[in-house]
Amino acid sequence: KPRMNGDEPLWELDEETLKSGAEGWSAKDIFTGNTSRMAYTYDDLILLPAHIHFSVNDVSIKSKLTKKISLNVPFVSSPMDTVTEAPMAISMALNGGIGIIHSNFSDEDQADEVRKVKRYKNGFITDPICLSPENTVEDVANIKRTLGYSGIPITDTGKMGGRLVGIVSNRDASFVFRDSHYGYGEDGGEIGGIVSNRDASFVDDRTMKILDFMTSRDEISVAREGVSLATANDLLRKSKKGKLPVVNDADELVALIARTDLQKNREFPLATKEDVSKQLLVGAAIGTRPDDRVRAQKLVDAGVDVIVVDSSQGDSTYQLEMVRYLKATFKDLEVIGGNVVVPSQALHLIQAGADGLRVGMGIGSICTTQEVCAVGRAQASAVYHVAKFAKKYGVPVVADGGIKSTGHITKALSCGASCVMMGSMLAGTDEAPGEYFYQDSVRLKRYRGMGSLEAMDRGGDKRYVWDTTATQIKVAQGVSGAVEDKGTMRKYFPYMVQGVKHGLQDAGLEDLEELQECLYNGKLRFEIRSPSAQKEGGVHGLHSYQKRLY
Repeated sequence: KPRMNGDEPLWELDEETLKSGAEGWSAKDIFTGNTSRMAYTYDDLILLPAHIHFSVNDVSIKSKLTKKISLNVPFVSSPMDTVTEAPMAISMALNGGIGIIHSNFSDEDQADEVRKVKRYKNGFITDPICLSPENTVEDVANIKRTLGYSGIPITDTGKMGGRLVGIVSNRDASFVFRDSHYGYGEDGGEIGGIVSNRDASFVDDRTMKILDFMTSRDEISVAREGVSLATANDLLRKSKKGKLPVVNDADELVALIARTDLQKNREFPLATKEDVSKQLLVGAAIGTRPDDRVRAQKLVDAGVDVIVVDSSQGDSTYQLEMVRYLKATFKDLEVIGGNVVVPSQALHLIQAGADGLRVGMGIGSICTTQEVCAVGRAQASAVYHVAKFAKKYGVPVVADGGIKSTGHITKALSCGASCVMMGSMLAGTDEAPGEYFYQDSVRLKRYRGMGSLEAMDRGGDKRYVWDTTATQIKVAQGVSGAVEDKGTMRKYFPYMVQGVKHGLQDAGLEDLEELQECLYNGKLRFEIRSPSAQKEGGVHGLHSYQKRLY
């Protein structure tokens, strides 16, 4: 127990005061002793403070996504076509969360997005894009402009394999771009060198052939096929180069190691990755139609770690069949079912074998399901009741939707969620799909619900119409809009993490395990806020103000 300046324990409240409501109420009092029969949103609730005996840096927010997958940060990016593609999934995983690739792709393209994530921190890059010695400086510039590469192997055919003859590198070159990504080429061919721009910055003629300005092969450090990743990393450090080619006895390129991978290991210690391969973890969404079984197979072949069966109402025969099929066919695959908002829905998915549950219906900022269909539930109540029920079966819950601030993330976790899935909170970042545009001098990005007509036209309708019956009239359950520029995830993600940690600290909680314990033993205390209290809890009484998040 916390103590006062050493040995004296802190005094505890008497039972009469505790039961009077002076210290707020337990979650059980709020949600199950609710005589008004009202459901509550995050804004309706406020957590009450408790004694702090630890630093905010001591707070851990490690949690479970599914039965087998743990995250150092309980943040999940939503499978929406304006939120999560490979760049967002990479950023989420690097920072300790996970991204779920949306399904408004062809099955091949969605699998390719998964591969991009799996290859991003793979230690050995086994299939980088290659150029031939006959390619030009302009070709290098085009690859850097579109893919952000800092090094390109050169083969005689522009494909993998062959004899190493040179390298070109300079990170300060005029066409070195901000972001770093890797691309992928075909097998076969002889290696002619690597271009990563040491000399290219001195080349004014963009038509000059790569062969004419490469550093020669004898100046390049290489590793031999079969080398361990640790040894290869040591060689890369000693060489002080950006790339280390791995070659076989015939001097043919078989892999590549990048300095940026070593830097990422240092900069992202919480990264969500496999223990052995060090690949980032990634999820993907599928529907419940028969052809989604083919999609699932391609995603598994691409290396996906978790599949989210994506339906607006998850308690359907179609989804139960899909969950059972996935668990029977892919023994090591984790499967998240949903969406659900009541325990009976959760029970059926748990019975089918779901490893995690996605909770939320009609509460997203761009979702109109409750308005159009008159079905759904206020999110705080939905999360509490489903999470409490699923806990009996050891199934984690992902609170999906309704998140507008770091305070909402903390409230979702405090209602029993193991992780929080976000859409609008992440849309508008550099890593989200789409281009920025200006409106009334404000920098914006498009953001839309998967139930909007625009998203349905790209394939989003399978989330709302489960069978293959031809539907003449599409009923929109979402809208299209725009969100303000939030900048890069490199700055935005740590802000969200720190906000949640401060919230837990103020509530006297050191980690999410303690939070769950206090939630169910009644030590975590809540109150319901009146509309006036909600207004008072935000910015008010000012003529004007500027709100900066970080």
